[in-house]
Amino acid sequence: MSQPTIKRLEDLQTMVSLCKRRGIVFQSSEIYGGLGSCWDYGPLGAQLKQNVKRAWWNAMTRREDIVGLDASILMHPQVWKASGHVDGFSDPLVDCKNCKTRFRSDNTPSYIEKKECPNCGSKDLTPPRNFNLMFKTFMGPNEEAANVVYLRPETAQGHFVNFENIQQSSRRKIPFGIAAIGKSFRNEITPGNFIFRTREFEQMEMQYFVKPGTDMDWWQTWKDTRWAFLKKYGLAEADLRFHEHAKEDLAHYALKAGDIEYKFPFGWQELEGIHNRSDFDLTQHAKFSGKKLEYFDEAAKEKYVPFVIETAIGCDRLILAVLCAAYREEITKDEDGKEDVRVVLGFHPEMAPQKVTVLPLSKKAELQVPAMKIRDELAEWFDTGYDDSQSIGKRYRRADEVGTPYCVTVDFETLNDNKVTIRHRDTMKQDRIEISKVVEYVTNGLRNF
Repeated sequence: MSQPTIKRLEDLQTMVSLCKRRGIVFQSSEIYGGLGSCWDYGPLGAQLKQNVKRAWWNAMTRREDIVGLDASILMHPQVWKASGHVDGFSDPLVDCKNCKTRFRSDNTPSYIEKKECPNCGSKDLTPPRNFNLMFKTFMGPNEEAANVVYLRPETAQGHFVNFENIQQSSRRKIPFGIAAIGKSFRNEITPGNFIFRTREFEQMEMQYFVKPGTDMDWWQTWKDTRWAFLKKYGLAEADLRFHEHAKEDLAHYALKAGDIEYKFPFGWQELEGIHNRSDFDLTQHAKFSGKKLEYFDEAAKEKYVPFVIETAIGCDRLILAVLCAAYREEITKDEDGKEDVRVVLGFHPEMAPQKVTVLPLSKKAELQVPAMKIRDELAEWFDTGYDDSQSIGKRYRRADEVGTPYCVTVDFETLNDNKVTIRHRDTMKQDRIEISKVVEYVTNGLRNF
């Protein structure tokens, strides 16, 4: 066999197909034809999502200066008035009268350059009109204006309205942060690219409260910190870049902002935002609520409204980046020139939906019983799979395709020597070890993977 040629992911459809075939992500309500830009996470996808959230959560809340929050999706309507979402959270919408395509006028090149439809080229278009992205619903039995509430378009406002509660109950001193993971909803005009942009999504946001005057230094610190996090979990430096927003492009609340962008198969796109939100949010909520949202520095005998440095990343978007970064095809040729392709998701072990899978060489009870016992023992420590269908080679390939770091094979020799064979995903190296040492082997292996 020749040394393998490595081929990376070139098109998104390859990943979409793999995700459906292997139970990672499915089209929502598929038996009814699906619902636009809504996706369900299957068995392996649900575990991958938990791993991504856990990695982010631990990176934040295991720090001494950051605490966690789980805020309600439904909030008082005045929250969104104060934040500017009711009046300003909108996109300019244009309809083509010829082909009925609906698109945003501010990021569609054919419209910006030629004032024409991106689908059919027609110039018979409606004037741009603002379209609010918030989903509106009603609380209570009557659909009256007084009962209007919104599905939150971001988790960040929960941090701000709970600032005083959290600061006083946790007795945190500035600087400190609040981290949260939760569902958000945006009625996007042009969602797409699989799970990259959806109408229902999960956000992972951290708001870091700092003393005015120290905000620019903290902005740089968090930019560097988040860059390092993404690299740690497998995103190559060559596929990352930082785009700082020009002054004229800054959001109304921002003093400084930038995006860590990732090179997806469909091009460079925003992955995570790092924003200096100034004191806008606490000031606005103090104004609308009549509640002073200030911090008193006991040592300096000084009172001030903190500035906020925000790190914001979509969980679903990060999952897609992790999947794309992990994907590789190892192409080898035998002596006759016949090509063989091994598809591997080379996840960082913390991200892998299954850390280890157990493979009995036969379906006979004499192997199934000890194999299942080993699986149950491993499952007390790791996310563990079990596969007894088809040839051992095909089962190895299935494990590689979902990124499982280790396979444990139970064969007929196991009955005599009380040993199993452990195969490494990336090197395909195999070790024969005693059953009593399997947990220790996998533990040490994952730690030093």
